[in-house]
Amino acid sequence: MEHYSRAAALPPESGTEAAGKAGNTGPLVVVTILFFMWGLLTSMNDVLIPHLKAVYTLTYVQAMLVQFCFFGAYLLVSVPAGMLIRRLGYQRGAVAGLVVAAIGCALFYPAATSGYGVFLFAFFVLAGGITVLQVAANPYVTVLGDPRTASSRLTLTQAFNSLGTTVAPTLGGMLILSGGMLGAGELAALPAAEQLAYRAREAASVQGPYLVLAGTLLLLAVLFALARLPKIVDAAGDAEQGRFGDLFAHRHLVLGTLGIFLYVGGEVSIGSFLINFLEDPKIGGMTAAQAAHYVSLYWGGAMVGRFIGFAVMRKVSPGKALAFNAAASIALIAIAVLGGGKVAMFAIIAVGLCNSIMFPTIFSMALHGLGKQTGQASGLLCMAIVGGALVPFAQGAVADAMGVQVSFVVPAACYAFILYFGLKYANLHKQ
Repeated sequence: MEHYSRAAALPPESGTEAAGKAGNTGPLVVVTILFFMWGLLTSMNDVLIPHLKAVYTLTYVQAMLVQFCFFGAYLLVSVPAGMLIRRLGYQRGAVAGLVVAAIGCALFYPAATSGYGVFLFAFFVLAGGITVLQVAANPYVTVLGDPRTASSRLTLTQAFNSLGTTVAPTLGGMLILSGGMLGAGELAALPAAEQLAYRAREAASVQGPYLVLAGTLLLLAVLFALARLPKIVDAAGDAEQGRFGDLFAHRHLVLGTLGIFLYVGGEVSIGSFLINFLEDPKIGGMTAAQAAHYVSLYWGGAMVGRFIGFAVMRKVSPGKALAFNAAASIALIAIAVLGGGKVAMFAIIAVGLCNSIMFPTIFSMALHGLGKQTGQASGLLCMAIVGGALVPFAQGAVADAMGVQVSFVVPAACYAFILYFGLKYANLHKQ
C-alpha cells in the first residue's frame, strides 16, 4: 500500500559480485525507482475503491474485494514468484514483474466495458506483477550496504515508495474523480438508460490513466533490463536452511508475522475508507475529488516519517520507536472515531505519519538472529501481507452495520497488537 516489501532478505552469507566494494549508490537508485512505482500503483486503489463503489452501487464489503484481490495476490503469488526468480535471476525477474504489472494495467481498458469482475481480475494480475517485482528488488536493498544498517536503509528506500503513494491519490483524483460521482440515491433517480450511460462513462474514466501506467511500466522494464546491476547469488542452499516448520520455534518471528498481517491490514483499511470518511458531512463534507488530496497527505505523512525514522532509528531502539508510533496511532484513531469536523479529519490523516517506520521495523525485528533461515522467514512474512486483503473486509462489515466513522476501531485494534509487539521486544537488537 504502500510499499509492501516482499521480504526476500538474504542470509548473511549471501552477497553480490560487487559486495564489499564502493559503487552501491547507483544500483540503489535504480531499485528505488521501482519502490516509487509500486507505491504509486498500490495507492491508486484508494481512489478506485470509492469510484467503483459509486459506479456499481456496491456495499463496503463488496468494494473491499478490490483489496482482497490485490493483496490476496501476495499470498498466492509469492511462492511461485520465488521459484521464478531462482530460474531467471533477480534482475530478469524484476523485468518479468514489470511486464506482468503492465499487463494488469492494460486489462483495465477492457474491464471498463465488461464489469466489476474483470476489474477485480485486473487488480489481481497487477498485484501479481508487483509481487514478483518486490521479490526481485528487495534483496538489493538488503545486501547493498552494511548489514547492521539494513533496517534504516530499507526505511530510506521505502520513503521513495511513499513518494509514489503520496502522488497517486492526488493524480488519481484529478484524472478519475474530477467529473464528480453521483450518490446511490441520485443514481437511482435517473432513468434506466441514463444510469447505464453514467456507469459506462465513469467506468471508462480509468482507461486512459491505466494505459499510460502500462506504457510506463513497459518502458521501465526495458530500462531495467539494460541497467548494469550486480548479480545476487545465494550462497546457502535450501538444504542448509532447515525445515520450514522450524521457523515457528522463533516466537519473535511468529509474533512479527502477525504484526505484519495486522499492520498492513490496518494501514490499507484506513486508506481504503478515507475518501468515504472525508465525504461525511459531519467530518469533511467534501467531494471525492477533494478528499483524494487529503489521502495524499495521509501517505505523505508516511513519507516524511520515514526520512525522520532513517535518522532516529540509528539512536533509538526499533522496538521502542515502534511502540511509541503504535500508541500514537491508537490515540489519533480514538479522536477520529469520537470527534468530528476538522479535528477528526486531521487526526485520522496524521496516522500516516505514525505508520512511517512500522513495516520495515517489524520486518527487521522479526528476522533478527535467524541466520540461514532468514530467506524462509522472509517468505513467511511476505505471506502475512495478506492482511491487506482480509482486515479491510472486517472494517467493511463494521462500516455497513454501524457507519464508516465507527469502523476505524478495526485498525485501532491492529495497532494495539503492534504496541504489544514493540514493547515486548523493545531491546531485541541489544541481545
